[in-house]
Amino acid sequence: MEPLIGTYRLITPDQRGRGRTRDMPGPISHEIMAEDYISLLDEQLGEPVHLLGYSDGAVVALFVALKRPDLVTDPVVVSGVYHRDGWAPGVLDTEVPEFMIDSYAEVSPDGRAHFTVVAVKLTQMRSTQPAITERELADVSCPTLVLIGDDDEVLLEHAVSFYRALPQGELAVVPHASHGVLVEKPELCSSMITAFHGSDKPATYAPIQRAN
Repeated sequence: MEPLIGTYRLITPDQRGRGRTRDMPGPISHEIMAEDYISLLDEQLGEPVHLLGYSDGAVVALFVALKRPDLVTDPVVVSGVYHRDGWAPGVLDTEVPEFMIDSYAEVSPDGRAHFTVVAVKLTQMRSTQPAITERELADVSCPTLVLIGDDDEVLLEHAVSFYRALPQGELAVVPHASHGVLVEKPELCSSMITAFHGSDKPATYAPIQRAN
């Protein structure tokens, strides 16, 4: 976030069951989390925003753009998929690193023991979600940046399909970066994000996808 301070007013809410936000009874889904963000934007801001989502949050941002395009100007989806098949083989089967459990326990109002409950809900969510089609992506009418690391947990082929299915898509593949791309290359990522949001982007010399 630090490189973006001064360019943007940053609002960084936690998703349900994450950070300082309590878990809620029942399942967790990307669409449920998108409804949470839609409520926040409607009630607290009342105007369109730049929306950046990372990993599961990227899917949430995509759902917000699909459901309420009036609330989002130009989303940035980082290391996220539009369909669960976009994860690299084995990624969803790996054990949660201990440092992530420690981080959860530091601030969660539900306590360390509740991590297992949230983890089960997220595993169930990712077993079937997301399942957005490329036809549905065509309904995302706003400019959208797809950003991943070149050694990401998201398949490069999936990111390319993601980009190509978006009417106003842009694609950024960050070199020597993994699924932790925002932490590994914060300055480079922030410069790409601010450039993407720029109002004075010049026409390219030999456009193909953007020729029309």
